Amino acid sequence: MEESKFREIMLTYDQEEVMEKVCSMNEKDKARILRQCDFLDFSFLKALKTKDKARGKIEPISTLKLSEIALKKDEYEKIGVEAIKEGKIGALVLAGGMGTRLGSNHAKGMYDIGINKPVYIFQRMFENMMDVVNRTGAWIPLFIMTNIMNDREIKEFLIEHKCFGYNPQYIKFFVQDMSPCVDYNGKIMFAKPDEFAMSPNGNGGFYSSMMNAGLDKYCKENGIEYINVFAIDNVLQRIADPVFIGATIESGCATGAKVVKKADPGEKVGSICLEDGMPSVVEYYEMTDELLQAKDADGEPAYEYGVILNYLFRVKEMDGIVRNEMPVHVVKKKVPYLAEDPNSPTGYVTVNPETPNAYKLETLSLDFVQMMGSCLPFEVVREWEFAPIKNAMGIDSVDSARKMLLAAGYEL
Repeated sequence: MEESKFREIMLTYDQEEVMEKVCSMNEKDKARILRQCDFLDFSFLKALKTKDKARGKIEPISTLKLSEIALKKDEYEKIGVEAIKEGKIGALVLAGGMGTRLGSNHAKGMYDIGINKPVYIFQRMFENMMDVVNRTGAWIPLFIMTNIMNDREIKEFLIEHKCFGYNPQYIKFFVQDMSPCVDYNGKIMFAKPDEFAMSPNGNGGFYSSMMNAGLDKYCKENGIEYINVFAIDNVLQRIADPVFIGATIESGCATGAKVVKKADPGEKVGSICLEDGMPSVVEYYEMTDELLQAKDADGEPAYEYGVILNYLFRVKEMDGIVRNEMPVHVVKKKVPYLAEDPNSPTGYVTVNPETPNAYKLETLSLDFVQMMGSCLPFEVVREWEFAPIKNAMGIDSVDSARKMLLAAGYEL
């Protein structure tokens, strides 16, 4: 980024102190910061002015339940298979996450969950996709979103393992955009003397990152009308599921969302609902006692279905939403930062805080659910499709996922 452009951006977002600090650096450090600015989205800083926005009126939404799906399964599957064969369906995996909570310094998809043999999280993803390829006789374009920290190692890992049998001609990589981290006064923080503190722009940043990589043009040129977006860490999920695709297309909805019946009201998954009459998702930490105790017309819990981060989004609507700007969420997080220290040889020291000390600025995929205007919540069986790996032990862990995979008949 040119220094003049940098100055303009800093003035726009009230970052005069940061601007003066950078512009007074030696040429080498300044050049490094300016290069970093080329892939930072400073527009996210606007969200600091609206971070306390209240939620709208929350109401129940109708879900397509297992019994209803069973009645039309063949019809849905036929529609879905046809869409896949016609090249209208793409898949996108949010693979930028690291395996830090699992005790790994590598990308989470590279983690080995095998017991008697190596079985990698990426391997489970490709095996699930190959089920659909073998069933339909058609390859599904797969977009893999990495981040700047693991892009190279993911590519090398998949090359080494020959993409676990998936045709590499149908795989497109792109790097997730980043956003600056700011302190509680709204000022951009430094991670190093020549580097801003930054973080990925949230799981809702997949399409804007695709656009910046030119892959929105690839979708248009190849006739891709829907993209199945999913997280890397659910090792049981069905990807590009023809029944799910067919049901969403048949409904006319711009979005489909796979959901499971919650294990308990407080389970840490977002609840599918209506917000001000539009489809939406309320995160588990936003659920009030009133919402947790609410009943629907049949006397059942009104918000008993949770999303599993497996969505089908229509490309046309996503394109319009991102071009008109996604909402940005301001989240309190622990962010390592650079502090002055006269006792240090360099005059600085890196501080690793034990409690949240800063804001990360993120977009969320669940916002697409609301902004797309229509959504089909599609129930799936937990034991067949929901084994997320979030933690090393306990709930949603490597151990719990292994047990579910073994119970579902997979060899580990």
